[in-house]
This record gives sequence, structure tokens and C-alpha cells, in this order.
Amino acid sequence: MDAYDELYVYTMGRKNFILQHVVDAQMAQSAPAINPPPIGVIFALVGLYLHVEKGFTGTQVQNAHRIMAKAKRSWPTVVWPTDRGEMTAATVLAMPIGDARDAGIHEWCKQVWAAFRANRGTVSALVSEYKIL
Repeated sequence: MDAYDELYVYTMGRKNFILQHVVDAQMAQSAPAINPPPIGVIFALVGLYLHVEKGFTGTQVQNAHRIMAKAKRSWPTVVWPTDRGEMTAATVLAMPIGDARDAGIHEWCKQVWAAFRANRGTVSALVSEYKIL
């Protein structure tokens, strides 16, 4: 089992569904820049934006994803950073279980979102379009 899988299992059942933040950070950080899964990357960036900038819980992010998934559409193109953040699932997994690791998940999300910051306008516009805020 790799670090992401172990972190995924660790977050199952944790308060506020922080599992969603792990999924979003991993997707954005590891998706290929060439032929990425468009909906997956956009949803991940929306999730990171809502969590990091707007304080959404994982449950609230998941609800936002549900709203967005109801309408089929072409998703916007993503600006791909060369560096997607130093922290990884392995970094977070190495932290002590409990509050420290949960805080590490938040920090990981912040780093990945900072790396994709060039997409903020696009992501913010999508959140507005879907009336999520």
C-alpha cells in the first residue's frame, strides 16, 4: 500500500470528512499535465479553493462537487505549475496520528493550492457560476 492509500484509509471516518481534502490534494498534485482527467482536476482545484480560502469542510466540498456534477459541460483548461508543492501524501503520513496529521493535511492542501494559484480566477468563476458561495 502506498502513502496515499494509507492516508486515505486513515482519513476514513475522521471528523468533517477530511478524506475529501486528501483526495483533492492528491489529484491536483499527481494528475498528468498532458491529457489529465478534466473533471477530476477541476473538482480538485475547486475543493482546494473552497477548503483553503473559504474554510469549507470536506463534507461541504463534497456537496459542492455534487452540485457541479449535475450539469454536463466542457471544463476549463488548467494552467499547470512546474512545481506542485513540496509536501506529499508521504510527508503527511509521517506526521503523528491525530491533530498533527490532520493539520498536515490542511498544510498540504495549502501548498498544492498555492502552486495552482494561477487558476484562482477560473475556479472562483466556476464557484460563482454554480452558486456554491
